[in-house]
Amino acid sequence: MRLSEWRAAAPSKEAVTAKVTAVVDPVIASFGVGDDPDGWVAWGEEPGQRYTILVPTEVGLLACYVRVNVPGEGPRAAAKLLRWNRVQLGELAIETQGTHRLLSFQVEQLVLRGADAEADQIATFAMDLFAGVDGRPRPERGLASDARSRGGTARPTTAKGGGSASRTSKPSPNSQTNPAAKPSRGGRAGS
Repeated sequence: MRLSEWRAAAPSKEAVTAKVTAVVDPVIASFGVGDDPDGWVAWGEEPGQRYTILVPTEVGLLACYVRVNVPGEGPRAAAKLLRWNRVQLGELAIETQGTHRLLSFQVEQLVLRGADAEADQIATFAMDLFAGVDGRPRPERGLASDARSRGGTARPTTAKGGGSASRTSKPSPNSQTNPAAKPSRGGRAGS
């Protein structure tokens, strides 16, 4: 999602006031990611006080830590660019029950959790981060069926005659049977 979309869906309007965005936008733009980058906002438990913006770039992950209202100072933003080889990613875990999906993913000590549509967004963001760490381009967006159809037509899994389409396997030279070998039994010897 774009940063502007995250701001429109903010759980606390204090988190995205003009004073806050006036501090955050120049910090993010100074890393060359544009005015409205694609990324993730981890609102946390107190989005009216602090949150984190994560933006994948070509050279690493931009992490911008926002304090909405520092007493006596106003909003504050601190950012750092983590090179891809330094980014800490956890596993992408999903659990399903019926048609519902629950997903969790950890990036830089932040645990992202979501259900259903939000789970899909987290998975997309995680795939972008995995691609960045691996040095691959970000995956293309689109429906899953579109992704499958780009590869061309599928090969048949069976031959026309109903038999197997794969070659018949040949035994390896080292797998010759030994007539003196005894068949193994499931229990211990002597029992």
